[in-house]
Amino acid sequence: MSDIVNHKITVENDCSDADIRLLIRNLVLYNDSQAEKENWRKLTIFVRNSQGEVIGGLNGYTHWNWLFISHLWISQVIRNQGYGRELVIRAEQEAINRGCRHAYLDTFDFQACGFYEKLGYQVFGALQNFPENHTRYFLQKRNIGSRTPRKLNSDLET
Repeated sequence: MSDIVNHKITVENDCSDADIRLLIRNLVLYNDSQAEKENWRKLTIFVRNSQGEVIGGLNGYTHWNWLFISHLWISQVIRNQGYGRELVIRAEQEAINRGCRHAYLDTFDFQACGFYEKLGYQVFGALQNFPENHTRYFLQKRNIGSRTPRKLNSDLET
């Protein structure tokens, strides 16, 4: 049995950035000792209008030869015009350039599960009632690098 009486456990709602960085850094060091180096790199792609304003974008990162798509947003003004698809394709292409082989993400039933499935992503998990009366889906796409990259649509560049 561990001796937890000599150490203080605290719930901290306003902890320091330094303490969070320490926690993450030490976990990454442990992970690196158990598996190949994570090689974490941010990946962000934007759609900008002619004034340079962001009207869409994708945020994520690559690590352990996987692409993770964290956020994808397209302004209502340009929805259903192919920009979301193009952002995912470009993120996958950049991930391939970085040596990634697979991709994963999560989305909600009121967001874009069907959109990602049309792009070849498959549901591998679901969390019911998160939030209440909704479902959070976890999707993956295996072997993104085995497909021949298609020519990017230059008409969608702004």
